[in-house]
Amino acid sequence: MKNRTRNSVDRSNRILKKEDITIVDTKLAKKAVVATSLGNAMEWFDFGLYSYLAVTLGKVFFPETDPSLQIIYSFATFAVAFIVRPIGGMFFGMLGDRIGRKSVLSITLIMMAAATFSIGLIPSYSSIGITAPILLLVARLVQGFSTGGEYAGAMTFIAESTPDKKRSFMASGLEVGTLVGFSAGAGLVTLLTFLLGPEKMIEWGWRLPFLIAGPLGLIGLYLRSRLEETPAFQAIINATEEEKQRASLKEIVIYHWKPLLVCIGIVVFYNVVDYMVLTYMPSYMMQELGYGEMRGLVLTLVSMFMMIPFILLMGYLSDRVGRNRIVIGALIGGIVLSIPAFTLIKSGNNYTVFLGLFLISILLTAFQGALPALLPSLFFTKVRYGSLAIAYNVSTSLFGGTTPLILAWLISKTQNDMIPAYYLMGVCLVGLVIVSLFVKETAGKSLRGSAPAVEDPSEIGEILKNPDKALWWKEELTGEQIEDNYKPKTYVNT
Repeated sequence: MKNRTRNSVDRSNRILKKEDITIVDTKLAKKAVVATSLGNAMEWFDFGLYSYLAVTLGKVFFPETDPSLQIIYSFATFAVAFIVRPIGGMFFGMLGDRIGRKSVLSITLIMMAAATFSIGLIPSYSSIGITAPILLLVARLVQGFSTGGEYAGAMTFIAESTPDKKRSFMASGLEVGTLVGFSAGAGLVTLLTFLLGPEKMIEWGWRLPFLIAGPLGLIGLYLRSRLEETPAFQAIINATEEEKQRASLKEIVIYHWKPLLVCIGIVVFYNVVDYMVLTYMPSYMMQELGYGEMRGLVLTLVSMFMMIPFILLMGYLSDRVGRNRIVIGALIGGIVLSIPAFTLIKSGNNYTVFLGLFLISILLTAFQGALPALLPSLFFTKVRYGSLAIAYNVSTSLFGGTTPLILAWLISKTQNDMIPAYYLMGVCLVGLVIVSLFVKETAGKSLRGSAPAVEDPSEIGEILKNPDKALWWKEELTGEQIEDNYKPKTYVNT
């Protein structure tokens, strides 16, 4: 990344200077987006495999349980990995704020690939008994631990590597990686199911997709090893020893509790919709609505492919009309459209089922286009990776990864297959309150704690005409409480 300066702000008078502004090399920024998105694709490749193989894995690893409980046990194994995600997020997030984003992202990628690859080697329950699901659980825990640092790190890396005016559009590439990875995993499972049939899939076919993760991980590691550190973190590396103070976990919790809580609340509705559409929907249509296996898989897969251009469109619009407007519009849509969408999904007609899926998917694309840029903007540079990783993974563990399990359990208890619609409406309502009241609009603005980042040097003159507007976040570092407790030098790039 071409960094003309130390991306610093004059600490004595807070006056923005020409040499403070970072000029982003767009080619290197695009390279950063591709390399980080590949790691995210790896994560969701695994999710795609697991969600589309949930019924099969239930039969392989829990054959002695009641068929109606096999999918619940399978999703429970999926969800239990989310217990360690906050631990992984805390470990890798704090590490990323100390040694850099690039190094940590390489570590998390190779751990994730190795764990996914190992699942394909686990013997079935019929071969080694209870040891089989235990080994599956161990592999999932390793996946959860590494994933705890992966997505937050990828968001941080892209946010710090892109120009302010294009941050949402370029960060939306991360979610394109999500869909490409998930679609690749889901598509591979669908193809193998079609070619081999259910019996051979249970016998040995389910292993093949997991074994592909090894080579993919090596490719991703190679691409990430060729990245440069982000300009924002490079500024910290270039700072004096006194200025390189690292925030501890205690300081993050005490001095950054408000953005932590806001981030947790945003991630709740983001991940509930995400996991509902990408992870739970195929099993919902097969298990709860009685649709054929191939029918549910293909309809969901087609819907995911069609989401890709809409994600980029939402990212583009977020940079121009504002991220908050896009997110709030989608939240209102979730409240209004959930019941009609699930009514269409239940109809049984392929066209109306697809229309219902597509309505929910469009809501998700709005979040995917805006939030990968919005979430990192909540935090200052020196605590961004750690704070984001902690908040994101705590929320994901409690509400995101548990979504398939909770919905399957609620439907089994209530015998009401509209439960997903009511659940979606509830989280969207909570999200609407949080975004409307507690989130500042940051589209086109510099990240907290950083000077502006531009794509073209011609933009610098306009920025220098109104330095206070360019350093909008400095208002959060004034006042008696902040002077006494926040220690601005700890959280402002120098």
